Amino acid sequence: MSARPAAPLLPGATLGVLGGGQLGRMFVHAAQAMGYFTAVLDADPDSPAGRVSHHHVRTGYEDPAGLAELARLSDAITTEFENVPAASLAALAALRPVSPAASAVAVAQNRAEEKAHFVGCGVPCAPYAVIETAAQLAAVPAELLPGILKTARMGYDGKGQVRVQSAAELSAAWQSVGQVPCVLEKMLPLALECSVIVARGADGACVHLPVQRNLHRDGILAVTEVYEQNMPPALAHQAVAAAKSIAEELQYVGVLCVEFFVLDDGSLVVNEIAPRPHNSGHYSQNACDVSQFELQVRTMAGLPLTPPRQHSAAVMLNLLGDLWFAQGEAEQTPPWAAVLALPGTHLHLYGKREAKPGRKMGHLNITAPSAEAARATALQAAALLGLEPF
Repeated sequence: MSARPAAPLLPGATLGVLGGGQLGRMFVHAAQAMGYFTAVLDADPDSPAGRVSHHHVRTGYEDPAGLAELARLSDAITTEFENVPAASLAALAALRPVSPAASAVAVAQNRAEEKAHFVGCGVPCAPYAVIETAAQLAAVPAELLPGILKTARMGYDGKGQVRVQSAAELSAAWQSVGQVPCVLEKMLPLALECSVIVARGADGACVHLPVQRNLHRDGILAVTEVYEQNMPPALAHQAVAAAKSIAEELQYVGVLCVEFFVLDDGSLVVNEIAPRPHNSGHYSQNACDVSQFELQVRTMAGLPLTPPRQHSAAVMLNLLGDLWFAQGEAEQTPPWAAVLALPGTHLHLYGKREAKPGRKMGHLNITAPSAEAARATALQAAALLGLEPF
């Protein structure tokens, strides 16, 4: 079974998604708005996406009966989570069109394969070494230090990463992560971070959202700013071309986020890919005529991809569970009324019943006619919420 439906799946069909988190929830909302039925596979009976979907298959990602039920319910299937077992996607692909393909997701799940793919595409990335054995650890070139040791699998939002200054620290760090396969990346002088979201159809058509300028705190995206001149135009063009090249070489079908570092010398290096919609693309829900989630629907349904147009300058603030504890240990609802009194604010909460520090609870999109107005309002909102200015 290919990633391409035999004919476009029109509204009335059922679209399935592996994963019941907030990205699945927003995909479900977008699909339902376009007239599709939806099915979610997630073991959590209270998952954000499962609670709003027409169908909720309450099993794990590797449960054969659950996968069969999702295939029975769905006309096409996607994923909202990069760590869904690639084998599960491959099994589903024998029954229904699946996008992105298991092969593409497998590359994103393994940093060593991901780096090799970047090199094969001719897209610059940080100098690195793969560490899977003690011999490879001993052979790490000195020029890669100081660096960041990252587990090859299951690392995201800063998890599975250790900064190391010396060979001794590197050795200790590898021990601390259990001597699992890792990638050591040379630490580079960063000026800023950015990302590009592309959507590629099974016919090879590819469109992209504007380049997103990102600010991370403690390894988690905190702020995204998208407006004209948020990046030097030549760099923005280079980032889009690189992202499309990466998608093309993967023969990718679906929505793909490519994250980049801009170095102090103005050069661009790719950091990693996410085979799904991404936090940095959330602004598109309110600032563009086609959101990243509608693009996800279009790619899996085989519908035409029209280039998204941004109609408003935008800032996105990530809302973590810490906001519910800003006044102390007792949980309190953040001051949403005061925030929503600001012009151009759009609150998106994910339906998670319990706030926890570090947990992604929602995001706030701020739109305005100009970059200056969007930033000013976003800074007011941040102050009301107790978020650091940017």
